[in-house]
Amino acid sequence: MPHAVVAPLIAFLVSAGAVAWLARGKGNDFAVDVPNERSLHTRPVPRSGGFGILIGIATGWMTIQPTLPWSWWLAFGLIIAVSVADDLRGLHVIVRFATHLLAAALAASALLAPAEGWWLYLLYVLAIGWMCNLYNFMDGSDGLAGGMGSIGFAAYAAASWLAGNASFAALNLVIALACSSFLLFNFHPAKIFMGDTGSVSLGYLAATFGLTGWQQEIWGWWFPILVFSPFIADASVTLGRRLLSGVRIWEAHRDHYYQRLVRLGLGHRHTAFLEYALMFASSLCALGGLFLETSQRHFMLATVALIYAGFMAGIEIAWRSRGIRDV
Repeated sequence: MPHAVVAPLIAFLVSAGAVAWLARGKGNDFAVDVPNERSLHTRPVPRSGGFGILIGIATGWMTIQPTLPWSWWLAFGLIIAVSVADDLRGLHVIVRFATHLLAAALAASALLAPAEGWWLYLLYVLAIGWMCNLYNFMDGSDGLAGGMGSIGFAAYAAASWLAGNASFAALNLVIALACSSFLLFNFHPAKIFMGDTGSVSLGYLAATFGLTGWQQEIWGWWFPILVFSPFIADASVTLGRRLLSGVRIWEAHRDHYYQRLVRLGLGHRHTAFLEYALMFASSLCALGGLFLETSQRHFMLATVALIYAGFMAGIEIAWRSRGIRDV
């Protein structure tokens, strides 16, 4: 059986075993998420699931033995280290963001040749840093971040396979199945959360692998944005809205559109199902877009943007009509 099949299965099984062990109370020895006025959950839950996801990914990748630049690995190590420290002890927001940008700078240097220009390098740094944080911002409802990881990286794997790059497809499928095994314990009612260790790491992988696929001409620049658009659109528009309202954007809140859906009465379970449908639809559009002409693809992207705008406007109208106070 080829590594492309064995490695993802190993990742699924190892991650499932590790997360199950952590969810049975062993995760309490690492980190516990205690609910507060800005939380959507009502009881303490271990937030150590990211350890299980990363253990599964590492074990699966050992079977493949990927050849990635040393600066990429160093950046990934920095992301994991600062995320673990934040889960265990809590870090100041400046320390976290500075480390994320440093890691993004290292990763960008691994992906770009010096001749490609400083402006593209800066774009890569900002894209990687923002993706690390927005994935973390979107990890606030049961099953959401794990579902996006499962569907998003499966789309990366499918596109890579279609392009004939089996090794890159296997790397992404390992991540997708590690996230899927975590989802078994994170779907509502969640027994465990992934914490920063999981969410920030998945954001890093989504950004750097998305840019890698673009560099290798597996897909266009638009592909990873469309695949992860359920997270990118919600987090980016919410940040812009909060900036315009003059609030402290670095403080925790419950004002994301997915959080509003939960608070409007849809609940964790139905919000997850709705978001999964959006994730599948955006991923299928992205895969279909690989076979479209440029003009057709532009029309598709414009249509998707209008759908997102309508969806968010609908939530905004429902939110204002209910008179729920933003937190």
